[in-house]
Amino acid sequence: MSEQISDRVGLPDLVDRLKRLVPAKFRPGGVVVPVVRLSGVIGAVTPLRPGMSLAGVAKTLERAFATKNAKAVALVINSPGGSPVQSRQIYLRIRQLAAEKKLPVLVFVEDVAASGGYMIACAGDEIFCDPSSILGSIGVVGGSFGFVDLIRKIGVERRLYTAGEHKATLDPFLPENPEDVGRLKQLQREIHAIFIALVKGSRGARLKGADDLLFTGEYWAGEKSVSLGLADAIGDLRSTLRARYGDKVLTPVIAPATGMLSGLLGRRSAGAGTASLDGIQGLPDGLISALETRAIWAKFGF
Repeated sequence: MSEQISDRVGLPDLVDRLKRLVPAKFRPGGVVVPVVRLSGVIGAVTPLRPGMSLAGVAKTLERAFATKNAKAVALVINSPGGSPVQSRQIYLRIRQLAAEKKLPVLVFVEDVAASGGYMIACAGDEIFCDPSSILGSIGVVGGSFGFVDLIRKIGVERRLYTAGEHKATLDPFLPENPEDVGRLKQLQREIHAIFIALVKGSRGARLKGADDLLFTGEYWAGEKSVSLGLADAIGDLRSTLRARYGDKVLTPVIAPATGMLSGLLGRRSAGAGTASLDGIQGLPDGLISALETRAIWAKFGF
């Protein structure tokens, strides 16, 4: 009886069948390049609608770098920028994990990697983009509105009480103070210098343009970005990884936890907390968030 079973199902065939039950990324000998998508505006769009942040992506990045048999980690970036602090923290975490796991990082830009989005892209050992991708915008921007004439016209009196000489700096309901503007511009120059140093430290001799071109806040399409050294080559994820690691390379997408597991771990999607708000508070927040996000993307034609 045992000999008959042995004839029908040989040991090699049995092993082969068992291998098929194991998820592809865990099979021995396979080349794996886990993929993480980093998309959206970086940092808080409104207090109740956070965008991409280190807290939101850290676990996903850690899972990607811990993937068994990984030969590299691929990051797909599509971001118009946002918070310089969150951008730099995400950049640093990627570089820390790359050093710990001794894995190269390959970045693939989709529509746009601009401002803080480009800062994160600089975490890649190599940056690839589409000919129509937009890269750059290495600068710092801040804006506000002035309502002084409006409130005067409708008969509203502004009453503001502070302790601290500069506590009401750039209040939109007060006349603009040149000294306040000067302090803001100095702060922007300091942040800009940090951004420039990060790009130079990451891209090094690959940068081909002069500082007064690269770091003005201007941005470029894919081919020009490559010629300036902001990216290394034109290429999409699938073709590039197959050319480098073979046609059988596995590219599992490492996504954030969702559903019940996400709730147990205390992670919720952006804006999830608004579900318990009443309509009066939740609707304006959602509208402002949508308008802010739309304005940031619209700068790059999206």
